[in-house]
Amino acid sequence: MTSADMPSTHVSNGFRRCIFIGVVAAILAGCATRPAPVAVSPHRPAPAPSADSAWWYARFRVDWPEGADPAWHTDLLIAHQVVKPVLDRHLQDISLWRFHRRAARDAAGHQFSFIFFASPETARRVYSEISDNPILQQAKSSGRIMAVVCDDTANMSRNSIGDTSDPIWSAPLRLAWPYYVMGASQTWLDLISAMADDEQRQEASSTFAELEQRYASINASITAIWQNEGRHAFLHHLNALFGYEPIVIIEKRQMRF
Repeated sequence: MTSADMPSTHVSNGFRRCIFIGVVAAILAGCATRPAPVAVSPHRPAPAPSADSAWWYARFRVDWPEGADPAWHTDLLIAHQVVKPVLDRHLQDISLWRFHRRAARDAAGHQFSFIFFASPETARRVYSEISDNPILQQAKSSGRIMAVVCDDTANMSRNSIGDTSDPIWSAPLRLAWPYYVMGASQTWLDLISAMADDEQRQEASSTFAELEQRYASINASITAIWQNEGRHAFLHHLNALFGYEPIVIIEKRQMRF
């Protein structure tokens, strides 16, 4: 019997089977070529602070020659290559943490800070691990990092959760704000991690100068995300949490996001 003599239902069923097999094969092929998910920082609820917890600072003083722009990409390099490994190792030891970035022509100059709430023993381990980090040692040897200033762990002067919030804020805000800014810092670090992993897959860096170039590129990409998507992703959704109520901004006018 030729195909022309076969019942139309057989031809139809056979055709359907071919389509089904083709669709399944296409799906499996897509799964096989799908890129692996990018690894970011582990997320977990903040552990309850221990009775002897306090705030500690690790301040990274960045070289900022007269007449030059701040090397903002250095903040990203330190956050990802120096601080992130510490955070990953001490998930259950650090209750709260955040980053602070600033650059002004004063005594501190360009300074990137890692601020965390933990016991003095954890602070000592964190400071030791930061000091021993080989990337930090390269940054110091190259002159990019001029100094790392850490607190004296024998002096617990900031042992309340609100102690590093702005003192002009209301008491409830001072206590709540550290959790908010930790989430924002985590988001920023995750963006760096995702882009750094993409860059690493493309080309490994063999020198510190090449590593700096990678983070300068990452900094430009994250700046673009902030400028093009930040209004909706960050400001609009934050405004939504507060019922879209207007706020007074620096220019003393009200604005909704």
